[in-house]
Amino acid sequence: MRIVIVQPPRKFWPYTSEGDNYLLQQAMPALAGSLREAGVEVHAIDCMPLNMGWRTLGDELKRLDPDVVACGENHALYAHEALRLFRLSKEMTPRAVTVAGGGHFTNLAHRYVGPESDIDVVCIGEGEATVVELAKELDKANPDLGKVDGIQWWNGEASIRNNPRTLIQDLDSIPMPAYDLMPMEKYGRSRFLFSPGGTTIHHSRGCVSKCSFCAWWTTMADRTYDSDGNTKLSPRWRSKSVDRSMEEIELLYHQYGKRSLVWVDESWNIDPKWNDAFSDAMLKSGMKTQWFAFMRADCIVRDEKKGILEKQVRAGLAHILIGVERAEDNTLTSLDKRFYAGGVAREAVEIFKKKYPHVFIQTTFIIGVKEENNETLARQVAMAKELDVDFPAFHPITPVPGTPIYDDAIANGHITEDDFDQFDWLTPVLDSDYMNRHEIAEALYKMNKEFVNPRWMLRGLFSRVNYKRDMYIWFTMVSAKMGINAIKQRINPLNVEHYQQLVTPTWYEA
Repeated sequence: MRIVIVQPPRKFWPYTSEGDNYLLQQAMPALAGSLREAGVEVHAIDCMPLNMGWRTLGDELKRLDPDVVACGENHALYAHEALRLFRLSKEMTPRAVTVAGGGHFTNLAHRYVGPESDIDVVCIGEGEATVVELAKELDKANPDLGKVDGIQWWNGEASIRNNPRTLIQDLDSIPMPAYDLMPMEKYGRSRFLFSPGGTTIHHSRGCVSKCSFCAWWTTMADRTYDSDGNTKLSPRWRSKSVDRSMEEIELLYHQYGKRSLVWVDESWNIDPKWNDAFSDAMLKSGMKTQWFAFMRADCIVRDEKKGILEKQVRAGLAHILIGVERAEDNTLTSLDKRFYAGGVAREAVEIFKKKYPHVFIQTTFIIGVKEENNETLARQVAMAKELDVDFPAFHPITPVPGTPIYDDAIANGHITEDDFDQFDWLTPVLDSDYMNRHEIAEALYKMNKEFVNPRWMLRGLFSRVNYKRDMYIWFTMVSAKMGINAIKQRINPLNVEHYQQLVTPTWYEA
């Protein structure tokens, strides 16, 4: 049994480039490690850092002649490139079973498994146990995929959804990621962003909340099916032990020279006991790292009161991202983010600005909710000005598959399942009750321009904090490059509907 796990060539999101900071996709080494421990021959091809285009990828698949070609995708925006991979696999390695996974295919398995599809199997939810069991079944002379929990598959006549897969209870039981199968030297090569040697890592999976605009928690949720076949999701948060997390960090630090950690946990700081013990372990280890994490504001406030946050900062916390999302408590409640009501985001930001001013503070705001109008937009701007963080980002609400917002948008005909090429969190795809998407796009452009301006750049470029200065240099360079590319392509930078288009790398088809 030979399995090839692929991240195919993709066009760049505007804030990424081939000369920039490719980061490791966590699923690839995690799945590869589990398969290898189970005795499966596994290969991993991450086309992005390898600059491997479609023709070369096709040749490589033909050379490897796999039994299974697997690809995961969390982002609707890039789903068409995963689908192109599966078409390529059917052409170059027709005997291979094609397996899709990740959040996007998990939430739309019913759409992608069918008589005209190039996808044979979708792994639904958490993948390590499922893909191992699937591989063992496929290796039999007469495989019966009906025995494999957590998949949807085509049996030649119908699309079959098996029983849901139970989540892995002990994350420490998952084999170590197969980093040796990845081009580790090619990740994190940016001079400025997440430098030096940035790499992703995670200690936890899932979330304790179920915000209506967020699909991150759905892939790692408890999943049940009712008698009518409808899916019920319940949020679930799990964590590796501190010892296991330290084992992974030590491997990345000593063997691969990684000094900047990009934690991709949905909510890094849920458990104060873990936060405290991890900070102690990092300080005791003597490893000098700097790290980025998505953090909940209420947990920041809690950890500060417990004396834990100060240790986190000393242990390497250099960059936080807080999803402030909205200025109004009632809108936060309607988005199922009610735990942020009462100004807790303001309190969290103020803690960092007063006590830990060297930490880079990034916040996000969601624009274009149902009740959005010029007055509510002004409130978001006012709050961003009040917070005065290093980088406030405004993003249009996007109906990602798996979220209630997506279900509502589909049911009411606001979008179709063919609109995913606009789901970049930069381009509005929904109207509000008072503004159309074009008006929201215009307002969004003006809002970002109000904060990302020469005065903002100069403040950061002259920061005494190396990490902050590097981040501002990176933002300045990328923004300038985007403007130059727009001019070269004869795109009007003021035409906000097309300014944020994806960029095709020179090697994309090679």
